[in-house]
Amino acid sequence: MPASKITDLPVLTSISILLDDVELEPGQGLVTQIYDVLWQLIVSIRLLPGQLITEKEIAEALNASKTPVREALIRLEETGLVSVVPKSGTYVTPIRINTYIEACFIRLQLEIGAVRRAAAYNTNVRAQEQLDEIIVQQSDALQSEDFASFFLLDEQLHRAFFDMAGVSGAWSVVKRTQSEIHRIRQLKHRFRISRRSAVLNDHKAIVEAIRCGDSDEAQNALVRHIGSLEGELQELSALPELLTFIETSGFTRPGSRSTRV
Repeated sequence: MPASKITDLPVLTSISILLDDVELEPGQGLVTQIYDVLWQLIVSIRLLPGQLITEKEIAEALNASKTPVREALIRLEETGLVSVVPKSGTYVTPIRINTYIEACFIRLQLEIGAVRRAAAYNTNVRAQEQLDEIIVQQSDALQSEDFASFFLLDEQLHRAFFDMAGVSGAWSVVKRTQSEIHRIRQLKHRFRISRRSAVLNDHKAIVEAIRCGDSDEAQNALVRHIGSLEGELQELSALPELLTFIETSGFTRPGSRSTRV
């Protein structure tokens, strides 16, 4: 696949500017709110790989104390999205191809099991109706070019596979490992690489296989949708500009390294 030109490479923007319009809800968990805001900024690559972020700047921008900010950063460090460099500061981690491939592997293996089990236990009418409702909503989002909703509905559908299979807890495992997938997806979007129409058709095929109780076809449709690890590597290797950005990401912080495909 030939690489497209990036026309809007991510640019360095101070976190105080990025948080300018964010207001925390009083009476709700501050740590979770701060974590969610920072997670979204990182996976959308508005906070750049290698960018320094400080408790003080975040706390001042959000009008919060340093304690919940510190706890939110600890949670982000546990997910691998930030790292603490002694005597230097907290930095957004570089994008790592190895972590991305591992996340793809985890998702593929667990979700194969989920859709196979969902097809084998497809007698829950309400669960099937929920899948159909998400497909309709996602189709509407695609037609209206509401891509933010399209993404959220994508997450809902894949989670619904695990719910229908009766293994909802396994989705939590998948979710914790997907940050790097989201960052690579954002970069592909900046390269104008989009599969949204194909994604919708893939989703329809998976849902139909589940409806028919065909575990083998549900697995085949899912593999076609997610793609093989080899396919992911080939696609990335065909995008030299994207690889250049990934390989140089994080070079602004001490001790950062790149990872080549």
